[in-house]
Amino acid sequence: MKPLRVCAVARKEFIHIIRDPRSLGMAIAIPMLLLILFGYALTLDVDEVPMVVWDQSESRTSRELVSRFSGSDYFSLTGYARNYREVEWSIDSGRALVALIIPTDFAGRIESGRSAPVQLIVDGSDSNTATIAMGYADTVIQTYSQDIAVDAVQKLGGRALRTPLELRPRVWFNADMESKNYIIPGLIAVIMMVIAALLTSLTVAREWERGTMEQLISTPVKGHELILGKLLPYFVIGMFDVLLAVLMGEFLFRVPLRGSVVLLFSMAAFFLTGALSLGMVISIVTKSQLLASQMALVMTFLPAFLLSGFMYAISNMPKPIQGITYLIPARYFVALLKGIYLKGVGLEILATEAGFLAIFAAAMLALANVKFKKKLE
Repeated sequence: MKPLRVCAVARKEFIHIIRDPRSLGMAIAIPMLLLILFGYALTLDVDEVPMVVWDQSESRTSRELVSRFSGSDYFSLTGYARNYREVEWSIDSGRALVALIIPTDFAGRIESGRSAPVQLIVDGSDSNTATIAMGYADTVIQTYSQDIAVDAVQKLGGRALRTPLELRPRVWFNADMESKNYIIPGLIAVIMMVIAALLTSLTVAREWERGTMEQLISTPVKGHELILGKLLPYFVIGMFDVLLAVLMGEFLFRVPLRGSVVLLFSMAAFFLTGALSLGMVISIVTKSQLLASQMALVMTFLPAFLLSGFMYAISNMPKPIQGITYLIPARYFVALLKGIYLKGVGLEILATEAGFLAIFAAAMLALANVKFKKKLE
């Protein structure tokens, strides 16, 4: 391999990128735009759940219960209902996700020391949000019930109630329990996988469609030199994208980066090499820009988004699907990014993921060299 030839091919590709604003925009602007859109729009935090109340008791006790919900950060009181028809309309129209129905004899039951059932109607169209909302409501009810029991004992002159067990939770790595702290690192992996493969999926196919491949074949440039020269410009742009994404995560989304920056960019280099080489393989095989871009999107976005552990826990997937995830390189990069960002761990913990990522990069680069034939077919 002669570095001069590689540099010549890389220079040619750089000039093409600079002269084509669309390619440059896809390489830099689109990843940043996707990170902003997904970073702000994609959230798993559930707060200010819209709620409607039908208070049939209309007593001080029932108003105290309603105030526990409205005073919480997790519920937002949107109005009151006077019958089940209005409750149904509120949920059907999307005005409320949950409805709290307090019976007529609520205050009497509480004051006499009896249990007082209250009804919570939840819109189960979004099962995940509904489950979380029910958990919030259960916490509010349990806290209110405990306060009533303590007050009743104190009024009777008894000793203060003490619960036999006291849970003292402590959250590690994401103490604020904000979903953006683990969504943003995963987004970096997914976006870079898609963009990297899309960029290089057009390179060789473009040469064939424009008829310039014949000129490259007639030159002394060897196949592996041509591939490496075409990869280098996009690798530099990809690493620049990673730098921008890290800076956006730090200063725009305020996601803490607790681990090694050097390790992060080292792993990003392996991941980019593999993703760019995968796009190159697609471009070599298809020889069509349209088909190559479509294949790159299907082979990168859906697997990276669904099977990498970015959105859905791999442990919750069916066993056959869990086996397939081992073939998804984004799985290892997502795990690496989350470990570096949130836990601040190094290769002593992430060595396995780093090893698989290195194997992926080497395998894709070797496959691109094997598939590319410097001859007309």
